[in-house]
Amino acid sequence: MSFAQSNPITDICILCADAEASVAFYTGKLGFRLARRAEGFAEFQGAGLTLAAWEIDHLAARTGISAARPAAHKAMIAVRLPDAAAVQAAYDDLCAKGVVFTGPPRDYEWNARGCYFAGPDDELWEIYAWGPEGIKGDYAGDHA
Repeated sequence: MSFAQSNPITDICILCADAEASVAFYTGKLGFRLARRAEGFAEFQGAGLTLAAWEIDHLAARTGISAARPAAHKAMIAVRLPDAAAVQAAYDDLCAKGVVFTGPPRDYEWNARGCYFAGPDDELWEIYAWGPEGIKGDYAGDHA
């Protein structure tokens, strides 16, 4: 079974210039509930999948993705997998199909293992799994 048919999209992330402006817009105007807040990052809960706003410069400094303007990524589609082994398996499968990643899966400071690639319209994709202890540091909150 293909990656897209066996792994649902769990998160949509808007890559923004100012996380504070995104928090004001998504909570104040659209009614999302702020679920988690960290430097350069905010996560919202609504009726459906998770919506996040991540400052492009903050993300680029931590993941190695490009923050070049004006061709910077503007949206990120995330797929949460059950564990690090599943991330590695998805990475291997997609690499075999010619998907070019920014690098192999690695561990990040928020206790996730993940990897990133861009689609044909420069949309960013993230494949990740939380570590066994869940989210760490400022990224923690009432994560389900």
